[in-house]
Amino acid sequence: MKIIYMGTPDFAVPSLERLYEKYGVSLVCTNPDKPVGRKQIMTMSDVKKKAVELNIPVYQPKTLKSDEAFEYLSGYEPDYIVVAAYGKILPKRILDLPKYGCVNIHGSLLPKYRGAAPIQRAVLAGEKKTGITIMLMNEGLDTGDILAQKEYEIGENETSGEVFEALANMAPDILTDTLEKYSEGSITPVKQDDSLSNYAKMLTKEEALIDFSWDDKKIHDFIRGMNPWPVAYTFFDGKKIKIFDSGLTGERTFTEPGTLYSGTTAGSKENKLLLSCGNSLSLEILSVQPEGKKRMDAKSFIAGYLKNH
Repeated sequence: MKIIYMGTPDFAVPSLERLYEKYGVSLVCTNPDKPVGRKQIMTMSDVKKKAVELNIPVYQPKTLKSDEAFEYLSGYEPDYIVVAAYGKILPKRILDLPKYGCVNIHGSLLPKYRGAAPIQRAVLAGEKKTGITIMLMNEGLDTGDILAQKEYEIGENETSGEVFEALANMAPDILTDTLEKYSEGSITPVKQDDSLSNYAKMLTKEEALIDFSWDDKKIHDFIRGMNPWPVAYTFFDGKKIKIFDSGLTGERTFTEPGTLYSGTTAGSKENKLLLSCGNSLSLEILSVQPEGKKRMDAKSFIAGYLKNH
């Protein structure tokens, strides 16, 4: 089986490894190296790092719409092009190139959460389940026929980053099983019901500010949905403070929504870092990062920032 693999972030790495082990991978396509950090050091994508480690040829075109890209990929005569969070649009002539088609690994139960940030948007919405969809690609945005799906239950306190990792590790099994069965003709593609779709747009830093008129559950889902990026934030003593992790307490609070304070909860005599929410219930805050400081646990924040309040 001749496979071209297209992907960029760490989410796409486990599936690349499995395909390499089981079938071999002829070529990896990934985004060009880019400058990262304050020093703007040119950095390879996670997928490129793994491809180099496995000694797989790497192709990094700026676009797939050029004749050059089409001719280059055509030379590999692929049976499948497998795509996982690649970040580029595939034109029709490339979609039509492989013998069995282009197959996408998508981090949601399509048709729900089509788009660039399906995992984060599902967590932000407080969804109790998500999953992996293996689909045939067409010219639409995640609109192709479904080949297979597998559900994943989202834990009450799971962050987007944790769900990302879980789905990335779940994808290889369903992917390889699907490729084998589809090439044998034992899978019938299923059309998506467009009426059930919604769009999962990319997250931005601007939308990470917490709205304290929300209830405790919505704020909790917001905090874990924004972790690991861009991270939910508010202001404390006029300075920005990022909030990484929280937990529901179910306990009433008598302070203004948005107030950070220390207090005890039922069944515990230990002081905890609490946050007042719009429905007069408190959230326990587990880790924060004050502006200009390193990330710290709640106990450290209470000792260093709340002792004089």
